[in-house]
Amino acid sequence: MGVSPSRRPVPATAATSTAAGRRRRAAADAGGTGAGAGEGEGEGEGAQRAAETPTDAQIHARLFDALLDQRLAPGTRLREDELGQVFGVSRTRVRQVLIRLASEQLVTLVPNAGARVTEPTPQDAREVFDARRLLEPTLLERFAARATDADLRALQAWIVDEERARAAGDRHEAIRMAGGFHLHIADHAGSETLARMLRVLVSRTSLVLLRFGPQDLREPAASGAGRAAAGAGLPADRAGPAAGCDCHEHRTVLAALRLRDAAAAGQAMLQHLARLESQLDFAPAGRPAPRLAELLGR
Repeated sequence: MGVSPSRRPVPATAATSTAAGRRRRAAADAGGTGAGAGEGEGEGEGAQRAAETPTDAQIHARLFDALLDQRLAPGTRLREDELGQVFGVSRTRVRQVLIRLASEQLVTLVPNAGARVTEPTPQDAREVFDARRLLEPTLLERFAARATDADLRALQAWIVDEERARAAGDRHEAIRMAGGFHLHIADHAGSETLARMLRVLVSRTSLVLLRFGPQDLREPAASGAGRAAAGAGLPADRAGPAAGCDCHEHRTVLAALRLRDAAAAGQAMLQHLARLESQLDFAPAGRPAPRLAELLGR
């Protein structure tokens, strides 16, 4: 669903330190002072470490994508100290990112209890789908009016990649591709404001489906082919639907867009969203408490 999470750069290795020592010794042998060489090397290493430290925007993107891809389940505790270790930053910086996610209704901040991934209520679930029904037909109308052949080929690629991921039993990848289909339309509809709104709604949909969707969707997705299917007791070729989306329904939307028939595309999207919502079961279900470092790929 959207942008792939970036990997945290690997720190300088012991080999790098050894090479630095050789350069300092060579500088001393050439008549330079060891202290001066060491200071220059230290500055370079400091600059490298600074370049490796993720920005607040990158931390937000990693957490946002983990929610979008269903790797973080509703109710998961987001400990500032643990996240600080994962990303190599201070708790203060982590706190600012969590506040931003809370403003997007993806994280809940509880006084004296910290942050948790938001646990949607049945009312939240209905409101998310109500909002998407209002928003996505408008985005489709705008997209149909301006889409190039390249845009349509890109949508086709999202569908093909989703189908391949489904066939491989890689639910995590299939979720990303399914969300990517919706977000590609939003990103190329000519409205940054509407695109941002849909990105948050799609991520909130992931939380809704994790909490209220079919049982095989109520487990956080694991990266790697077949892991989620195995966890659900299913063979890889029978893994549950990625984020509830359906490739056939996406193909129906794309077929209408190729004809520049925005009304038909909008109607197909509404049917798609109605089927997604029909999967919801508001009976309570237990969920595991995953470890953040594992779920964030560290």
